Amino acid sequence: MLDVAAVVGSFALHPPPTVGPVAELPLSFHRGIYHTLERAVARATGPLGLVIIFVYSFLIAFVLPLPSEIVLATPLRLGLPYSVEIALIMLVSGAGKACGSVFAFAIGQEAKQSGPVIRFLRRSRFDVVAWSERQTVELARKYGYVGLAMALSVPFFPDTLSIYAFAVLEEDYLKFAAATFVGSVGRLLVTVALLGGAAAVI
Repeated sequence: MLDVAAVVGSFALHPPPTVGPVAELPLSFHRGIYHTLERAVARATGPLGLVIIFVYSFLIAFVLPLPSEIVLATPLRLGLPYSVEIALIMLVSGAGKACGSVFAFAIGQEAKQSGPVIRFLRRSRFDVVAWSERQTVELARKYGYVGLAMALSVPFFPDTLSIYAFAVLEEDYLKFAAATFVGSVGRLLVTVALLGGAAAVI
């Protein structure tokens, strides 16, 4: 299996700022969740492993800014060819993230019409609104849902930030979820390609 867990280890030790409903919980609480989820994903096997991948991907789209690439290190051991297991992991992860994005989307639509929420985000440790104006919002304005898929295809960047930034601008739940799914699968494909290329060079 790909040793993606080692590559994303720095994210676990120094997790990025949290946005969404758990933003103001203690840092120790965040780290506890991070480590618990990462351990669960790294040890998941069989059909239950796919359920864990789905739940993990759902949560990182909705509340936890963790790297989705770690799911590639899940030792499914379903007795299927490696390529088939990786494909299953990508599809299940994409589906989980798409479902999570619908919740984030609902919050984003609420935020778009709510001054207090916008003010809260601007006062947070990591200014999601300012960041989205500089980076992700430009993609949304230029490319719409294709821009969301592009943003989510960038490896090792927290999906939560991109999803919330786009959620404030966009309006179609189905297209939003579809773009999240495509971007999530694309991100894992890019990761596999990059790691495969690096391994070939080494």
